[in-house]
Amino acid sequence: MSVSVFLGASCLSFVVGDSSFILPDCFVNTQPPSPRGRGAAANLPNRFEQLRMEPDADWDPAQDPAPSTRFYRDLSQTIISYNNSPDIPFNAGINPYRGCEHGCAYCYARPTHEYLGFSAGLDFESRIMVKEQAPDLLRHELSSRKWQPQELAMSGVTDCYQPIERRLQLTRRCLAVLAEFRNPVTIITKNYLVTRDLDLLRELAAHRAVQVHLSINSLNSDLARKLEPRASAPRQRLAAVEALSQAGVPVGVLVAPVIPALNDQEIPAVLAAAKKAGAGWAGTELLRLPLTVAPVFEKWLTQTLPEKKEKILARIRAIRGGKLNDSRFGSRMSGEGIFAEQISQLFNVACRKVGLAEHGPELSTAAFRRPQGSQLALDL
Repeated sequence: MSVSVFLGASCLSFVVGDSSFILPDCFVNTQPPSPRGRGAAANLPNRFEQLRMEPDADWDPAQDPAPSTRFYRDLSQTIISYNNSPDIPFNAGINPYRGCEHGCAYCYARPTHEYLGFSAGLDFESRIMVKEQAPDLLRHELSSRKWQPQELAMSGVTDCYQPIERRLQLTRRCLAVLAEFRNPVTIITKNYLVTRDLDLLRELAAHRAVQVHLSINSLNSDLARKLEPRASAPRQRLAAVEALSQAGVPVGVLVAPVIPALNDQEIPAVLAAAKKAGAGWAGTELLRLPLTVAPVFEKWLTQTLPEKKEKILARIRAIRGGKLNDSRFGSRMSGEGIFAEQISQLFNVACRKVGLAEHGPELSTAAFRRPQGSQLALDL
């Protein structure tokens, strides 16, 4: 029996023997794939730049070399940033890196790269700003009498354990400063590399000054590889949960983002696996597509899941008041409507069933101290 395949402008035709079959164009992926190991397919125009580059008519993206990652010095003079959002459970955070090589197609932080003159597309995951002075800046700010001891968050914007951290160790050095001052910290990551710092995390845990959240939104390794191309695989993240738990470091999971019609049905399985690994609590957030994140994610759907694209986008609009994003405080994390309510109920029931708490332990500033003898303690 012979099989012939014909690719037309709007359909894919199969001829098997004397029978023919036509696959509609919505199931055919004719888009050039994203570069290997990248979540974004290309660079979108920067919304702040008037000058834009357009490809030539005969441009073939398949012939472009895969973009390499480049690192740039970030000369920021401070390291602790503040927010007053009612949706975020912390007021201050540390981000040793800007941009993230994990390359998650949905990352809400992508538009922040546009303020640096880069694109929210490939630039965000291949042009990484490195705050080499982060540990020294942190020591200086914690030493100041103006500093009011409080919880700091790491990875509030980009992952502090992204691949380059293995070499530069900026996060580890910041943790060493936090352990010295005994200042509480909350860590959010999707990288097994966090287990490298168990010694410092145990030291902080002894003073109720640390909790770690592993972000796991699917157990499907194939989906995770496409959606979060350079992050640790789900099984590795669960292994990190187990290692942290056994070391006495408070650890929970963040099932985020939940993408309606894509990974929402996995919530019970993720929570059960997290509990088995030793997680103590769980949180969740629905997908957000602010500003230029939306076209990056839509392009990812077109290339990766063309047969599910319209259903997924329709569900997102259903929980976002007919739009792809709703930035209003109070609803942007949880959405609204029947599908948002179903996801919330599914999560809550699954948490109760496996015995996961709603929140991690309350962190304490009681052990905070300023080491003596440091000139950086002077408020200059």
